[in-house]
Amino acid sequence: MSTVVVFPGQGAQRLGMAQDFVESFDEAAEVFAEASAALGWDVARLCFDQPERLGLTAFTQPAILTAEIAMFRALVARFGLRATHFGGHSLGEYTALVAAGVVPLDEAVRLVHERGRRMQEAVPAGVGAMAAVSQRGLDLAELERALSGLQVDLANHNSPDQAVISGVSADVELVLARLEDGPLGRARVRRLDVSAPFHSRLMMPMVGPFTSSLEASAAHWEPRAASCVVSNLSGTFHRPERAAIVAALAGQIPGRVRWVDDMRALEALSPEVIYEVGPSRPLRGLFRTMGVTVTAINNVRMAERALGAVRET
Repeated sequence: MSTVVVFPGQGAQRLGMAQDFVESFDEAAEVFAEASAALGWDVARLCFDQPERLGLTAFTQPAILTAEIAMFRALVARFGLRATHFGGHSLGEYTALVAAGVVPLDEAVRLVHERGRRMQEAVPAGVGAMAAVSQRGLDLAELERALSGLQVDLANHNSPDQAVISGVSADVELVLARLEDGPLGRARVRRLDVSAPFHSRLMMPMVGPFTSSLEASAAHWEPRAASCVVSNLSGTFHRPERAAIVAALAGQIPGRVRWVDDMRALEALSPEVIYEVGPSRPLRGLFRTMGVTVTAINNVRMAERALGAVRET
């Protein structure tokens, strides 16, 4: 029987994330120590005491990954969690690859620190924007037609009822104006408070340099384990080959996050349970739109309710 664990990405962060795990379990504290050693700065201090720095993309990304792996390893060691398959939304895909044993933690935090820095540097502040478009039974083809001729891309297909667009700020506003006059005129639109237009063509300048970093890191990976992790780029499970994983992670940067397809691939396993492990629980609601129940674990108390008593080690 399959047990799935999924991890949210950027936007899930909160001050104090995983602090109760660190205070309760050595396994979680060791993850923070390992990440701090790899990065050369105190990740716990960032997560627990530095809200302004935590909001900077270059620091947000390794902080979230560290917190999620700290929680996950404590759940495995102390609560007996045994996961068979993994998924993660955007940044969360890196967490999933670490949890599956594909990418070592130290390699992963260095990669996502660079990923966040390069994303922020790729587009000057104010040039790009993102917006969520929501409507029951969202017509994706109609939304894509509204992007025609503009520097805007479909960044995320998050659920059958929601997608996110990303691109040049002025063009994003034009898209939203087009939607008002078309079949999606009743769609709910929410402009996102983001520092850059993620998952759009505007990220292309960083793809080459970051691909080189992925290729250098790949020598330390265990690719055979990747076949149990879904890929945002393809919407299906990763191929267990270093070059294929590199290509998928590089393509994810300007490419669409096919989260609906990922959810379907995981649901097709008929898992006994799906857990969302992270600082908050945005993915639970996305699965719910497809009639799939997810058990969220955001803190130690929720872990105790979901998995039972702590095991002594």
